[in-house]
Amino acid sequence: MQLDLKNIPRVETITKEDFIKHYFKPQKPVVIERFIEDWPAYSKWSLDYMKEVAGDKTVPLYDDRPVDYKDGFNEAHATMKMSDYVDLLKREPTKYRIFLWNILKEVPQLQKDFTYPDFGLRLMKGLPMLFFGGTDSYTFMHYDIDLANIFHFHFEGKKQCILFDQKQNKYLYKVPHSLITREDIDFHNPDLEKWPALKHAKGWICDLNHGEVLYMPEGYWHYMRYITPGFSMSLRAIARNPKNLGKALYNVFLMRNYDNLMRRVRGQKWIDWKNEKAISNTNQFI
Repeated sequence: MQLDLKNIPRVETITKEDFIKHYFKPQKPVVIERFIEDWPAYSKWSLDYMKEVAGDKTVPLYDDRPVDYKDGFNEAHATMKMSDYVDLLKREPTKYRIFLWNILKEVPQLQKDFTYPDFGLRLMKGLPMLFFGGTDSYTFMHYDIDLANIFHFHFEGKKQCILFDQKQNKYLYKVPHSLITREDIDFHNPDLEKWPALKHAKGWICDLNHGEVLYMPEGYWHYMRYITPGFSMSLRAIARNPKNLGKALYNVFLMRNYDNLMRRVRGQKWIDWKNEKAISNTNQFI
C-alpha cells in the first residue's frame, strides 16, 4: 500500500487572475511549466554556471542526520567551497544539501538573471533563497516557519516533491514544538505497518523539471528528493490567512525560542520526548 497522493495539476502558463482564482484562493498547489522562459536564468542557470560565478564562496551544507540537541536551529553540518561542492554533486551521490542560501547577499550579479513575477501576491524581495542537492538527497518532511506562500523554481535535472496541507497534521507524526515530522519516516517509500496513520493522509506529488515552478500554498508540508543533481530558487509571499499569520508569529517569536531553551535545559531527553510524543499524538487518530 502506498501514500494517498494526487498528481499536482500542471499548466503551461497562467494569468495572474487565473492563478488567484484557481490556486491561491482555494489554496491548491500547481506546477507552471513555461512561466520563466524569458528569464536569462532559464538558459544560463546550471551547476556549471553556479560554479563559475560562485565557485570561491564557502557554502553551508546539511545532510539527513537526525536533530541533535547540541545543534542550533538550522545549524550547518559542514562547509565547502561551491566549486568543490558542484564537483561532488556531479561526481557521485551525496547527502549534502545547501538550503536557504541567500543569493542577493552571496552573488549579487545573479539578481540580473530573473525578475519577480506578478502572481498577484507581494513577493518578499529580500529573500530569494537557493537550494541544492545531489542524487537521492532529500529534505525531511517539514513546513516553513513563516507559513508563507512559496514559488519554487527548479533548475537543472529533476526533483520529486510531496506535499500535504495543514489539515493532515494529525496523520503525519508531527514532532511537537518543531516544523518537522518524525525524521525516521521515509516519505519516498514509507513503511505503513510502522506508521499506520499515514494511510489516512491525503497529499500531492509531482516531479519538477528545469524551468518549472511549483506553487506551494500557505503552510504546506513539503518533502523534496533530488532524482538527479540540481538546484531550485524559492520566492515567497507572506501568509494572508490570519490564522496562518498568527501561527507564523508564534513559531518565530515563541516556539523557536522555547525549543532552543528546552534543548539547553534538558538536552537529548527533550528531543527523545518530542519524538515519542509524535507517535502518541498521532496514534490517537488511527
